[in-house]
Amino acid sequence: MIIQREIQKLVISTPSKIVFLIMDGLGGIPHPELKKTELEAAHTPNLDGLASKSTLGLSNPISPGITPGSGAAHLSLFGYNPFEFRTGRGILEAMGIEAPVLPSDVVARGNFATVGDSGVILDRRAGRIPTSKCAELCHLLESIDLDGPRISVLPVRDHRFVLLLRGENLSPELSDSDPGRVGEFPLKVVPLSSKAEKASAYVDQFIVESGKLLKRRDGANAILLRGFSSLPSLPSFAELYKLKAVAIATYPMYRGLSRLLGMEVEEKVSSIEEEFSTLEECFPRYDFFFLHIKETDSAGEDGDFERKVKVIEKVDDCLPQLLNQKPDVLVVTGDHSTPAMLCGHSWHPVPFLLYSPSCRPDNIAQFSESACARGSLGTISALDTMPLALAHALKLSRFGA
Repeated sequence: MIIQREIQKLVISTPSKIVFLIMDGLGGIPHPELKKTELEAAHTPNLDGLASKSTLGLSNPISPGITPGSGAAHLSLFGYNPFEFRTGRGILEAMGIEAPVLPSDVVARGNFATVGDSGVILDRRAGRIPTSKCAELCHLLESIDLDGPRISVLPVRDHRFVLLLRGENLSPELSDSDPGRVGEFPLKVVPLSSKAEKASAYVDQFIVESGKLLKRRDGANAILLRGFSSLPSLPSFAELYKLKAVAIATYPMYRGLSRLLGMEVEEKVSSIEEEFSTLEECFPRYDFFFLHIKETDSAGEDGDFERKVKVIEKVDDCLPQLLNQKPDVLVVTGDHSTPAMLCGHSWHPVPFLLYSPSCRPDNIAQFSESACARGSLGTISALDTMPLALAHALKLSRFGA
């Protein structure tokens, strides 16, 4: 926070505009047969052309070797040290669907999942059931009476939901029930401090009762909970950087994170094409744009190499629409890596591109992991992204005498 506050003192308001194009889970590792990552296998003439005029490097979301969650990784990109500002997945999902969360509430991110007869997890996402099915199951679970706190079970999207507990003396200091892998049993939620024992007992009861209601259901016959949290206190993006910011994202969690930071949020987008069109439409009204692409991460988590390649190519097809707006600074990167070969988030550094008329081009005509590894930025911390963007937008005054 010390460095962040010092940067805050240097920030000046200018008319220049900054765009962050974040392809969630962008980084990959080589396919064993193709010997290329998803980004290297994709046909990306527009990204490659942009790379030839840009400064390139790799970005560590948290620290070398640390595999990040999406919330922590995005906080880093926006200049909030995730070791200092901890936001559980639950509150991000809740804010994403504009749930009426009070400071004393406890919220968790939930997955409908599939377990076998023995209770072993077969599918953490229940086949990615449609949102309409999720809403039906949420309504069913809201019939559970915990004889204590009031509960809300709110659909998010596909298999995801939010569990909200409202009562007295509830603490979010609870462990996850989701082990993060198939082939294992759901974990017992345990209190991480004595003040969370009450909440732990209620969550335990909710899991047991939900199991009874879902037991005979096909596919979505269990729940997994993670990211227990409450409403955090964060300095606003506008306060720190003097920027009028807007978030454009199809998935609720990223809209939730943006709201926590005080960004405005464009709601009615449901595809990559709509995201780029929305940016074009609202470009005159803001000076910072967070454009989030979720599908790269989803494909990586599903182990679908070809689908991730196609998503990257779709983004490349849309890129000229963004470039036509002539942003003063454009950052293209990911929040973390999600290699399809690993079917999940990983610790690998993420390809990073910064374009601005004031940058020093590396003259490397490719945007990929191997090309970015040769870039002049080297490997940076994601926390360096905002200062670099502000500097190239001529929004930072001189430090020191």
